[in-house]
Amino acid sequence: MRAAVLTGYGSPDVVEVRQVPKPVPKEREVLVAVHATVVGRSDCGRRDPHPRLFGRLMYGPLQPGRTTLGMEFAGEVEAIGNGVTAFKPGDRVFGMVRYREVGAHADYVCVSEDGYIATIPEGLPFEQAVVCEGAFYAQPCLTKLNLKPGDKLLIYGASGAIGTAALQLARAAGVRVTAVVDTRHLELVKSLGAERAIDYTKEDFTRIGEKFDGLLDAVGKTTFLRCRRLLKPGAMFVGTDMGPYGQTLLLTMWRALTGRGRVTVPLPKRDPGFVRFLKARMEAGELRAVIDRRYPLEAVADAHRYVDTRQKTGIVVIDVR
Repeated sequence: MRAAVLTGYGSPDVVEVRQVPKPVPKEREVLVAVHATVVGRSDCGRRDPHPRLFGRLMYGPLQPGRTTLGMEFAGEVEAIGNGVTAFKPGDRVFGMVRYREVGAHADYVCVSEDGYIATIPEGLPFEQAVVCEGAFYAQPCLTKLNLKPGDKLLIYGASGAIGTAALQLARAAGVRVTAVVDTRHLELVKSLGAERAIDYTKEDFTRIGEKFDGLLDAVGKTTFLRCRRLLKPGAMFVGTDMGPYGQTLLLTMWRALTGRGRVTVPLPKRDPGFVRFLKARMEAGELRAVIDRRYPLEAVADAHRYVDTRQKTGIVVIDVR
């Protein structure tokens, strides 16, 4: 079968599509014929880790430990291992691989039956079912913010994979969202349910004279010090990245050490039921994929180059079949 393989660390040129052995499902595993997957910033971060020393300690000091990337998949069950009861051949499924599992940038992937996998809502195209990665990072941020219906949330960078997922999940929970984006994304975030959209290229969003019950930096490009005037007393600043010059991470460490502060970078917790939660949101019309570009598997390196620009809207889909 074909798989997009990392030949080392570095630029997108280290990603090559090669022929590799087709996996065989083990006990309690499902073999999925992948129709669609996604190149996200997690893939690019594993291909070229930053900070380099820390990243290579995580992923492999000299060579990547996992050479096939791809967190997400949507496809069709081709075969099942012994003991599988929840799925059968022919089922249309979507979900994510766990870290120890081989990635989804391939013709086939094996996934544990009790892992991050669920059936696709009836009639939904495969490319519309790859909604997991952005939501996977957005949901723990929303949980940490602990917002109630009617509370006000500002999302900085609401047009990326995490931002569009956070916006939709927050609106589904009854939260009033103000989205900060550039000019070309104003109508998009309004269509996703933003109560207010601010164009950061034309207006300083930190000086709008409004207070929020929480703030989410979905792209790691702003800081608590810049945004603190926007927060109500006790309100949290939540990031999804280290932030400029590592400021968000440093303040997160300070809070962990002292118990003081209002900044954190939440880490996702293991919860396979999360994919079923996303399925319910899609069936209710509360969550949809926002697709920027689509590439064939053979052009996966080009998808990496585009994601590296950090200018993508929503997700970048890889059409495997």
